[in-house]
Amino acid sequence: MIITLTANPSIDRTVTLPEPLHRGAVHRALTVSTHPGGKGINVSRVVAAAGVPTIAVLPGNTGDPLLRALAETGLDHRTVRTSGPARSNLTIAEIDGTTTKINEPGATLAIESRDALTDLLLGLASTASWVVLSGSLPPAVPDDWYVDLVRKLRDTRVAVDTSDAPLLALAAEFSSAAPQLLKPNSEELAQLTGFDAAELEQPEMAARAAAILVERGVGAVLATLGRAGAVLVTADGAWHAAAPSITPRSTVGAGDSALAGYLLADLDGAGPADRLRNAVAYGSAATALPGTGLPGPHHTDPRAVSVTTLAPLPHR
Repeated sequence: MIITLTANPSIDRTVTLPEPLHRGAVHRALTVSTHPGGKGINVSRVVAAAGVPTIAVLPGNTGDPLLRALAETGLDHRTVRTSGPARSNLTIAEIDGTTTKINEPGATLAIESRDALTDLLLGLASTASWVVLSGSLPPAVPDDWYVDLVRKLRDTRVAVDTSDAPLLALAAEFSSAAPQLLKPNSEELAQLTGFDAAELEQPEMAARAAAILVERGVGAVLATLGRAGAVLVTADGAWHAAAPSITPRSTVGAGDSALAGYLLADLDGAGPADRLRNAVAYGSAATALPGTGLPGPHHTDPRAVSVTTLAPLPHR
C-alpha cells in the first residue's frame, strides 16, 4: 500500500498548441484535457494503474469538481473539509514538449483542517509500505509542516517531493526529520546544495550534490534531470540512468511518474539500479504522453533504460 498526501490539490487543465507559444498572439488549441491533479494524486494514479493499492489523502469538500473527477477515475481517496474549492492549474503544452505552467495558490487550509489531515494520514500510515508527501503547501500552512509530518511518521518509510520554502525548511531539520527518500529535480537539488542548476544536468555533478544530502541523513536521493535521465544516490553507492529516446509531448507529471515507478520497483523487491531504471522508464513514458496523461505499465519499457554505476565525487 502506498499512501499519498496532496495538501494543495488541483484541477489540471492542459491546452496543447500546434505551434510555439508567442506572448500577445492568438492561438488555437490543438487539444484540451482536464484531470484531477496535484503531485501526490498523480503518484497515486500511476500506482493504481499498476494494480497496486493506494490511497490519496487530500483536503476537499463534497461537490467539489476535483472530488467528482477523482470519483470518476475510481481512485481510492480520503478527504477532510477545507475552506474552498480546489485550485485550477493551467498548462500550455507546445508541440515539441515544452510546457508552461500557471498555478493558482489554492484555498487556505485552516489549522483545524490541517490537524484533521495529519490525524487521517497517521491513522492510515500503519497500513502503508510508503507514505508520500508531495507538492506545494496551501496558504496559511507553515513551511515546516512536512518537517512535523516526517517526525510523526518515524515508523513508516516516507518519500518527499516538494520545493522552495517547504523543501528548505525540511532540509534545515534533516538531523531529526530526514525522509527515507527525497525526489528533487535539478533546480531543487541546487536549492539544497548551492550548486548551479545547469551544472547539475551532468549526472556526475548531480550525484556529487545528492551525496551531500545522504551524508546529512536522507536515506536515498532520486534526482530527476530531464533529458539527462536521473541519478540515485544512497549510502551504498550512486547510479545514473539515461533516458531512452522518445518524442516528448508533455512534461506534466513526469517527475511524479518517476517517483511512482521507483516506489513500485521497491515494492517488488528490486535493487537500487532497477529501482532507478523503473523510475526513468515511468518518467520518460509520461513525457511521451500528451497533456496530463499518466503512464501505466504498458506504456513503459525498463529494458530501454541503461544504468551505470557512478562514484560520487567528494563534495565541495
